[in-house]
Amino acid sequence: MKVEDFKEGKVLIIDKPLNWTSFQVVNKIRWAIRKKFNLKKIKVGHAGTLDPLATGLLVICTGKMTKKIDEFQAEAKEYTGTITLGKTTPSFDLETEIDKEYPTDHITEKAILETAASFKGISEQKPPLYSAIKKDGVRLYELARKGEQTEIKSRKIEIFEFEIEKIEFPKVFFRIVCSKGTYIRSIASDFGIKLKSGAHLSSLRRTKSGNFDLSAAETPESFVEKLKKEGAN
Repeated sequence: MKVEDFKEGKVLIIDKPLNWTSFQVVNKIRWAIRKKFNLKKIKVGHAGTLDPLATGLLVICTGKMTKKIDEFQAEAKEYTGTITLGKTTPSFDLETEIDKEYPTDHITEKAILETAASFKGISEQKPPLYSAIKKDGVRLYELARKGEQTEIKSRKIEIFEFEIEKIEFPKVFFRIVCSKGTYIRSIASDFGIKLKSGAHLSSLRRTKSGNFDLSAAETPESFVEKLKKEGAN
Protein backbone atom coordinates (compact mmCIF):
# COMPACT_ATOMS: atom_id res chain seq x y z
CA MET A 1 0.00 0.00 0.00
CA LYS A 2 1.44 3.33 -1.07
CA VAL A 3 0.67 6.77 0.28
CA GLU A 4 -0.68 7.70 -3.17
CA ASP A 5 -3.23 4.89 -2.88
CA PHE A 6 -4.75 6.43 0.25
CA LYS A 7 -4.68 9.97 -1.17
CA GLU A 8 -6.26 8.95 -4.47
CA GLY A 9 -8.80 7.05 -2.45
CA LYS A 10 -9.31 3.60 -0.96
CA VAL A 11 -12.41 1.88 0.39
CA LEU A 12 -11.63 -0.13 3.52
CA ILE A 13 -14.09 -2.73 4.80
CA ILE A 14 -13.79 -2.78 8.58
CA ASP A 15 -15.49 -5.04 11.15
CA LYS A 16 -16.36 -2.59 13.94
CA PRO A 17 -15.77 -4.08 17.39
CA LEU A 18 -18.30 -3.97 20.22
CA ASN A 19 -18.27 -0.77 22.33
CA TRP A 20 -16.33 1.23 19.72
CA THR A 21 -17.95 4.28 18.17
CA SER A 22 -17.75 4.62 14.40
CA PHE A 23 -15.79 7.83 15.02
CA GLN A 24 -13.18 5.91 17.05
CA VAL A 25 -12.67 3.48 14.16
CA VAL A 26 -12.17 6.36 11.70
CA ASN A 27 -9.72 8.03 14.09
CA LYS A 28 -7.66 4.85 14.50
CA ILE A 29 -7.47 4.32 10.73
CA ARG A 30 -6.59 7.96 10.08
CA TRP A 31 -3.93 8.01 12.81
CA ALA A 32 -2.33 4.80 11.47
CA ILE A 33 -2.15 6.16 7.90
CA ARG A 34 -0.73 9.50 9.04
CA LYS A 35 1.89 7.81 11.23
CA LYS A 36 2.88 5.31 8.55
CA PHE A 37 3.44 7.89 5.84
CA ASN A 38 4.34 10.88 8.06
CA LEU A 39 1.35 12.90 6.86
CA LYS A 40 -0.01 16.03 8.53
CA LYS A 41 -3.50 15.20 7.36
CA ILE A 42 -5.48 12.73 5.27
CA LYS A 43 -9.21 12.63 4.62
CA VAL A 44 -10.89 9.60 6.21
CA GLY A 45 -14.62 9.08 6.77
CA HIS A 46 -17.23 6.36 7.18
CA ALA A 47 -20.35 5.66 5.13
CA GLY A 48 -22.98 4.98 7.78
CA THR A 49 -22.77 5.13 11.58
CA LEU A 50 -23.01 2.04 13.75
CA ASP A 51 -24.03 2.45 17.40
CA PRO A 52 -21.35 1.51 19.97
CA LEU A 53 -23.29 -1.63 20.92
CA ALA A 54 -23.56 -2.73 17.27
CA THR A 55 -20.77 -4.57 15.48
CA GLY A 56 -19.98 -5.38 11.88
CA LEU A 57 -19.53 -3.75 8.53
CA LEU A 58 -18.22 -0.22 8.49
CA VAL A 59 -17.28 1.21 5.09
CA ILE A 60 -14.29 3.55 5.48
CA CYS A 61 -13.23 5.89 2.67
CA THR A 62 -9.92 7.70 2.34
CA GLY A 63 -8.69 10.58 0.20
CA LYS A 64 -10.73 11.33 -2.91
CA MET A 65 -13.04 8.35 -2.23
CA THR A 66 -14.60 10.35 0.61
CA LYS A 67 -16.59 12.06 -2.14
CA LYS A 68 -18.42 8.72 -2.55
CA ILE A 69 -19.59 8.58 1.08
CA ASP A 70 -23.07 9.99 0.42
CA GLU A 71 -23.53 7.53 -2.44
CA PHE A 72 -22.48 4.56 -0.28
CA GLN A 73 -24.65 5.74 2.63
CA ALA A 74 -27.73 5.80 0.43
CA GLU A 75 -27.54 2.07 -0.32
CA ALA A 76 -29.57 -0.66 1.42
CA LYS A 77 -28.14 -2.30 4.54
CA GLU A 78 -28.45 -5.84 5.93
CA TYR A 79 -28.33 -6.65 9.64
CA THR A 80 -28.65 -9.66 11.87
CA GLY A 81 -29.50 -9.36 15.53
CA THR A 82 -31.59 -10.25 18.54
CA ILE A 83 -34.76 -8.73 19.92
CA THR A 84 -35.58 -9.54 23.54
CA LEU A 85 -39.29 -9.56 24.30
CA GLY A 86 -41.00 -8.46 27.52
CA LYS A 87 -38.61 -5.72 28.64
CA THR A 88 -37.96 -2.18 27.45
CA THR A 89 -35.18 0.37 27.86
CA PRO A 90 -35.23 4.16 27.23
CA SER A 91 -32.61 3.79 24.46
CA PHE A 92 -34.40 0.76 22.89
CA ASP A 93 -31.15 -1.23 23.34
CA LEU A 94 -28.76 -2.16 26.17
CA GLU A 95 -27.11 1.27 26.39
CA THR A 96 -29.59 2.04 29.18
CA GLU A 97 -31.05 -0.11 31.96
CA ILE A 98 -34.34 -2.03 31.75
CA ASP A 99 -37.09 0.37 32.79
CA LYS A 100 -40.32 -1.65 32.33
CA GLU A 101 -41.44 -5.27 32.08
CA TYR A 102 -44.46 -6.56 30.18
CA PRO A 103 -46.38 -9.86 29.95
CA THR A 104 -45.34 -12.21 27.15
CA ASP A 105 -47.45 -15.32 27.84
CA HIS A 106 -49.83 -14.40 25.02
CA ILE A 107 -47.09 -14.19 22.35
CA THR A 108 -47.01 -17.12 19.94
CA GLU A 109 -44.53 -18.07 17.22
CA LYS A 110 -47.24 -17.32 14.66
CA ALA A 111 -47.70 -13.83 16.10
CA ILE A 112 -43.95 -13.19 15.94
CA LEU A 113 -43.76 -14.25 12.28
CA GLU A 114 -46.84 -12.19 11.34
CA THR A 115 -45.46 -9.15 13.15
CA ALA A 116 -42.17 -9.38 11.25
CA ALA A 117 -44.06 -9.60 7.96
CA SER A 118 -46.10 -6.50 8.89
CA PHE A 119 -42.97 -4.32 8.84
CA LYS A 120 -42.19 -4.95 5.17
CA GLY A 121 -42.68 -2.01 2.83
CA ILE A 122 -42.51 1.78 3.20
CA SER A 123 -43.45 3.36 6.53
CA GLU A 124 -42.79 6.36 8.77
CA GLN A 125 -40.36 5.78 11.63
CA LYS A 126 -39.50 7.95 14.60
CA PRO A 127 -35.79 7.74 15.46
CA PRO A 128 -35.00 6.90 19.10
CA LEU A 129 -34.39 9.70 21.59
CA TYR A 130 -30.94 8.20 22.14
CA SER A 131 -29.57 8.87 18.65
CA ALA A 132 -26.85 10.97 17.03
CA ILE A 133 -29.37 13.07 15.08
CA LYS A 134 -28.92 16.77 15.75
CA LYS A 135 -31.68 19.15 16.81
CA ASP A 136 -30.74 22.85 17.01
CA GLY A 137 -27.09 21.77 16.82
CA VAL A 138 -27.28 19.33 19.76
CA ARG A 139 -27.18 15.52 19.51
CA LEU A 140 -30.45 13.94 20.65
CA TYR A 141 -28.64 11.50 22.93
CA GLU A 142 -27.11 14.46 24.80
CA LEU A 143 -30.60 15.84 25.47
CA ALA A 144 -31.91 12.40 26.42
CA ARG A 145 -29.11 11.83 28.95
CA LYS A 146 -30.05 15.12 30.60
CA GLY A 147 -33.65 13.93 30.81
CA GLU A 148 -34.87 16.60 28.39
CA GLN A 149 -37.90 15.80 26.25
CA THR A 150 -37.85 16.79 22.61
CA GLU A 151 -40.14 16.32 19.62
CA ILE A 152 -38.65 14.08 16.95
CA LYS A 153 -39.88 14.15 13.38
CA SER A 154 -40.62 10.82 11.76
CA ARG A 155 -38.82 9.83 8.57
CA LYS A 156 -39.69 7.57 5.67
CA ILE A 157 -37.96 4.18 5.65
CA GLU A 158 -38.36 0.94 3.74
CA ILE A 159 -37.99 -2.64 4.96
CA PHE A 160 -37.18 -4.95 2.03
CA GLU A 161 -36.80 -8.18 4.01
CA PHE A 162 -37.51 -9.16 7.62
CA GLU A 163 -36.73 -12.79 8.34
CA ILE A 164 -37.09 -14.50 11.72
CA GLU A 165 -34.17 -16.93 11.83
CA LYS A 166 -34.78 -18.49 15.24
CA ILE A 167 -36.95 -18.07 18.35
CA GLU A 168 -35.52 -18.91 21.76
CA PHE A 169 -38.08 -17.19 23.95
CA PRO A 170 -37.80 -14.39 24.99
CA LYS A 171 -35.12 -13.88 22.33
CA VAL A 172 -36.01 -13.51 18.65
CA PHE A 173 -33.13 -13.80 16.18
CA PHE A 174 -33.64 -11.93 12.91
CA ARG A 175 -32.17 -10.80 9.60
CA ILE A 176 -33.37 -7.53 8.10
CA VAL A 177 -32.64 -5.64 4.87
CA CYS A 178 -33.62 -1.98 5.00
CA SER A 179 -33.15 1.47 3.52
CA LYS A 180 -30.75 4.18 4.64
CA GLY A 181 -31.66 5.83 7.93
CA THR A 182 -33.55 2.89 9.43
CA TYR A 183 -33.09 2.52 13.17
CA ILE A 184 -33.19 -1.17 14.06
CA ARG A 185 -33.59 -0.17 17.73
CA SER A 186 -36.86 1.52 16.82
CA ILE A 187 -37.91 -1.60 14.89
CA ALA A 188 -37.27 -3.65 18.06
CA SER A 189 -39.30 -1.27 20.21
CA ASP A 190 -42.18 -1.18 17.72
CA PHE A 191 -42.00 -4.99 17.46
CA GLY A 192 -42.83 -5.25 21.16
CA ILE A 193 -45.65 -2.73 20.88
CA LYS A 194 -47.22 -4.59 17.94
CA LEU A 195 -47.14 -7.76 20.04
CA LYS A 196 -48.96 -5.88 22.85
CA SER A 197 -45.89 -6.20 25.03
CA GLY A 198 -42.46 -4.58 25.14
CA ALA A 199 -39.10 -5.32 23.57
CA HIS A 200 -35.58 -4.02 23.12
CA LEU A 201 -32.66 -4.69 20.79
CA SER A 202 -30.15 -6.91 22.59
CA SER A 203 -27.60 -7.42 19.78
CA LEU A 204 -26.97 -6.09 16.28
CA ARG A 205 -24.44 -6.83 13.53
CA ARG A 206 -24.31 -5.17 10.11
CA THR A 207 -23.51 -7.78 7.48
CA LYS A 208 -23.94 -5.87 4.19
CA SER A 209 -24.03 -2.32 2.88
CA GLY A 210 -24.79 -2.03 -0.81
CA ASN A 211 -22.29 -4.30 -2.58
CA PHE A 212 -19.96 -4.44 0.43
CA ASP A 213 -20.02 -7.64 2.49
CA LEU A 214 -18.80 -8.36 6.01
CA SER A 215 -16.98 -11.47 4.74
CA ALA A 216 -14.37 -9.12 3.21
CA ALA A 217 -13.87 -7.11 6.41
CA GLU A 218 -10.89 -6.85 8.74
CA THR A 219 -10.69 -5.49 12.27
CA PRO A 220 -9.18 -2.05 12.93
CA GLU A 221 -6.24 -3.75 14.68
CA SER A 222 -5.55 -6.11 11.77
CA PHE A 223 -5.59 -3.17 9.34
CA VAL A 224 -3.10 -1.26 11.50
CA GLU A 225 -0.81 -4.28 11.87
CA LYS A 226 -0.90 -4.95 8.12
CA LEU A 227 -0.08 -1.31 7.42
CA LYS A 228 2.89 -1.40 9.82
CA LYS A 229 4.35 -4.44 8.04
CA GLU A 230 4.10 -2.84 4.60
CA GLY A 231 7.25 -1.14 3.33
CA ALA A 232 6.83 2.63 3.14
CA ASN A 233 6.83 3.95 -0.40
